[in-house]
Amino acid sequence: NSLMRSTMNVDLKNKKITVIGMGETGQGASFLANKLGASVLLSESNSTAKESFIKNAKNIGIKIENGGHTEKIYDSDLWIISPGVSDEINIVTNAKAKGIKIISEIEFASWFTDKPIIGVTGSNGKTTTVSIINEILSKSEFNPKLTGNIGYAFSRAILEDLKNCPENRIYVIELSSYQLEHIETFKPFISILLNISPDHLDRYKNMDKYLEAKMKIAMNHDSENHLLYNSDDKNITSHCKKLNTNKTTFGLMNDTQNAIKSDGSCIAIDQTKIVDIDDLTLKGHHNLSNILAAISAAKILKVSNKVIREALINFNGIEHRLEKVSIIKGVAYYNDSKATNIESVIAAIKSFNRPIILILGGQDKNTDFSTLKPFLDKKIKQVVSYGSASNKISTALRDAVALNAVFSLRDAVEECKKSAVSGDVVLLSPGCASFDQFDNFEHRGNEFKRIINEAAYA
Repeated sequence: NSLMRSTMNVDLKNKKITVIGMGETGQGASFLANKLGASVLLSESNSTAKESFIKNAKNIGIKIENGGHTEKIYDSDLWIISPGVSDEINIVTNAKAKGIKIISEIEFASWFTDKPIIGVTGSNGKTTTVSIINEILSKSEFNPKLTGNIGYAFSRAILEDLKNCPENRIYVIELSSYQLEHIETFKPFISILLNISPDHLDRYKNMDKYLEAKMKIAMNHDSENHLLYNSDDKNITSHCKKLNTNKTTFGLMNDTQNAIKSDGSCIAIDQTKIVDIDDLTLKGHHNLSNILAAISAAKILKVSNKVIREALINFNGIEHRLEKVSIIKGVAYYNDSKATNIESVIAAIKSFNRPIILILGGQDKNTDFSTLKPFLDKKIKQVVSYGSASNKISTALRDAVALNAVFSLRDAVEECKKSAVSGDVVLLSPGCASFDQFDNFEHRGNEFKRIINEAAYA
């Protein structure tokens, strides 16, 4: 089968492995390494891990350091570092100086499977795109598994499949730039580059460094692999032109090289209609681009147009991404908590034709909020800012729009309820990280939904 990958011939028996970071990826990597016979030390600088996890890990012989790293981390043949851990911190530079091999959890997990991988990266739209691909492949003869940055570690998926892996398994992996920083042999059958916007510049020195991390997805491609990229994105296009691999482009501009096109009313491949845009539940111009990427991947895997059409018509979108929460007294409430950068906020605003009351705020990621000004005029009737970025947002936008600054998300919702009238949209699209008041964007989105649903019964 030409889809099969070659696995690394790695024997972990009695090897010492240090895993840095006790989040989902660290936990997954520890369990997989332990299962494969390694002696594992899992070390975390904060003491945030769940007691139940620590107990399970210790029971199977994983050594744990919680709330700080000791010198033991350097007694190691291999380090697996979590995506949240920056290359610049002391322990990582020390480990490099000691000649310890450092890899990402994605790289590690990929050593132990020969099944094909579809890898998706980009600043925005990753979760939606992998979810659409998963939906399409689930309806075809493939047996997909959705994994990676979406919140289910690739190592965990591989560990489950060690016992019995279905014949036509294909891994659909959402990849952040952080997860791609430390790959060496990782080689997707299909790599997809969606777009690049100046996100995460708190971690990367400049756009080139950020783009470089994303481009690593295709660094091991050969003639068997496929690179799909967005021809509307000039940064990506100029980088991909130089690469010598099988390339397929997708995009909304009428680019002659794109096999799959959208004319605004339908999506077609070589003049054959696949689906009418009116039949899609998933709204928004930006989502069309994600859909075109997903279809391009499905066609490389020779999935029929009929299967693709059915999957697209039934795909409702994903939680915390322009998710419709409720309509109360004619006001529609939308949860777009996953919008942690300005590009996502702009895409959300463009998805509505009704007046919007916009909730912005959370923990600032070094964002220039004034870039929202061109979108405030007709559509946005009010902005409510909250959280630690509230004052910065207020300063950037208050001369351009009616703006109220409040402390908490609950206060923000109360503020919106006061001024919303039937026909309005109340949109939580924060444009910030969530860590000032929440564990993550899911926690923030769930809290927003809880506040709205309580209000529905009040």
